[in-house]
Amino acid sequence: MITLDKIRTEMEQLLEAEKNLRYVEVRADSLEEALADAAAQLETRPILLEYEVLEQGFNGFVGLMKKPWFIRAYQNAASLKNTAKKKKGEDILAGALEDDGKPKDVNGLFFVRHFGSQINLKVIPPVGKGVPVNIDDVMLQLKRSDTLSLEEDIVKKTVEKGSDGEYIPVGLYSHNQAGDASFYVDISADEMKAYIVATAPAVGGAEISSDRILRMLDSQRVVAGINKEFIDTFVDTPVYDTPFLVAEAPAPVDGRDAYIAYNFETDRSKLRIKETESGQVDFKELNLIQNVIEGQPLAQKIPPERGKGGKTLFGRYLEAKNGKDIHIPMGKNVTLDADGRTVLAAANGQVLLVNDKITVEPVMELDAVNIKTGNITFLGTVIVKGNVEDGFDVHASGNIEVHGSVGSSRLEADNGDIVVSQGIMGKDKGFLKSGKSLWAKFIQNATVEAEEFIIVHDGIINSNVTANKKVLVQGKRASIIGGHTFATEEIHAKNIGNSTGGSETILEVGFDPKAKKRNDELIESQEKLTKELDEIELNIQTLQNQKKVRKTLPHDKEESLNALIARQSDIQAEMDEITSEIQELQAYLRELKVVGKVSASGMVYAGVKIFIRDVKEEVRTETKAVTFFYENGFVRYGKYEPPSEEDAKRSPDGYSTN
Repeated sequence: MITLDKIRTEMEQLLEAEKNLRYVEVRADSLEEALADAAAQLETRPILLEYEVLEQGFNGFVGLMKKPWFIRAYQNAASLKNTAKKKKGEDILAGALEDDGKPKDVNGLFFVRHFGSQINLKVIPPVGKGVPVNIDDVMLQLKRSDTLSLEEDIVKKTVEKGSDGEYIPVGLYSHNQAGDASFYVDISADEMKAYIVATAPAVGGAEISSDRILRMLDSQRVVAGINKEFIDTFVDTPVYDTPFLVAEAPAPVDGRDAYIAYNFETDRSKLRIKETESGQVDFKELNLIQNVIEGQPLAQKIPPERGKGGKTLFGRYLEAKNGKDIHIPMGKNVTLDADGRTVLAAANGQVLLVNDKITVEPVMELDAVNIKTGNITFLGTVIVKGNVEDGFDVHASGNIEVHGSVGSSRLEADNGDIVVSQGIMGKDKGFLKSGKSLWAKFIQNATVEAEEFIIVHDGIINSNVTANKKVLVQGKRASIIGGHTFATEEIHAKNIGNSTGGSETILEVGFDPKAKKRNDELIESQEKLTKELDEIELNIQTLQNQKKVRKTLPHDKEESLNALIARQSDIQAEMDEITSEIQELQAYLRELKVVGKVSASGMVYAGVKIFIRDVKEEVRTETKAVTFFYENGFVRYGKYEPPSEEDAKRSPDGYSTN
């Protein structure tokens, strides 16, 4: 049977549920957008929303008569309960822990308040090593002159176990209703904040409970932003005759605009000079170039955020702006990843902003390489319009082109050519290494290596030059004077050596320079190890003879003997490996099919030493227009053979011979 009391109870429960129910009203172009906006405002996911359509939207026809959707969305009751539990747990945990996650030591607290005609007690237990609430202190506050009765058992139990943050009735007092505390609600002009202004109770009057505050807010039609924590704080520690904030409506929060997150430094002034290991500043390492490789992520667009709508204390919805989208600033030699937001390098080179666009430059142009630029390391081609000054380095993965001259510097082109228009003056310190070929007007007092050709216009003077194919000196003054010139296939020049003697001129062809260099290094190592082994064997023999005579050795000499025997074994193993590698290299050099030849269209002066394969020929008298070649184990003199037409016209990739 349905009774009036049952209906009243159900209505009260329904009213309480409606008070806790959170909802927003949203307009959007589509239902999906409306639900996403509502979920952002309610701090949940669209799947956890329940909603009702207030006005159905319409996409329109050819852009005309378009109508937005208007919905009211509610947070699912179960998820709302879970959110509240989670927040309460987080608040308790945050309050009980130090910044490092360790428990705080917090003393217990208690509050005695008079609501209506009841005496109420709230007890907060201690945390960590905090001091618990003292029952005597509690009883002292409870036993006022107007106290009528106390439930001491309930008081004792509450003090021991706490009251779960609630006020527990523990007795009665002589209530003077006329002396009750009073308050009123003051709402700000923008309807976003609500304050209470309270007057202290008179003797025997009741204090203000949280229920009284909630009822007053309800009577003022405040439905949003009610802060239970603020209200509980007021009840625990009342503030009289001063506005106290109890409700603050959620203000709208505009969505953040899209932006570009760069993976490189866009402000070149922030690039720092490198320091050496000792902490000193190395002004040659200015660190101004930001090298990237093909496929490397350079930047990413962070998409805009949806705005989070707010509402007033009375539940009126406040619109928020969505963040603005932006275009990705794409320059040259970059591409987008499959996600449509990540910018990738489409080539090796230097990444920088050119007219605010992300760009990869595969070619770096410099007026010069000096103290202003520092050393250059670049994943691409480097073009120097002036000189590379003494003591500065250029390292590139592509070509290196120098329109001026190169001093006592180090240039390395890993996979490209090196072109020096005005020549190389190495001052016995310069080093150039090309992954392909090298062109220069002249080479003087430098070390030069190339995987393919070395082509010089005027001459090679007192330098160590190595080419895995050919060395071609082809100008009017094309001479090789002094130094050591290697080539696997051929060496061509006009004049070789010097009529006045001076520096020794050595030319070698018909072998792999790298293999021969390695062979020479191994032979040198073998000689050093042999010498060390002879000394060790002599020391071992001496100690062993002493041991035979004395039957025993002092501890330190015994240790020395063992160490020498161990080193002897290591050297023998190392020498076996070296001998095996030398045999392999020498077999390779003997079987090398390239015979090799040296040609001079002009004069070859006396004293020049020529090695073809393993055969040495020292020129005794001046010889003109000659080609030296290998035949039947000897170096022969033949008629001059000019370089092939292809070699004579050879030029760097991307350059002409003009």
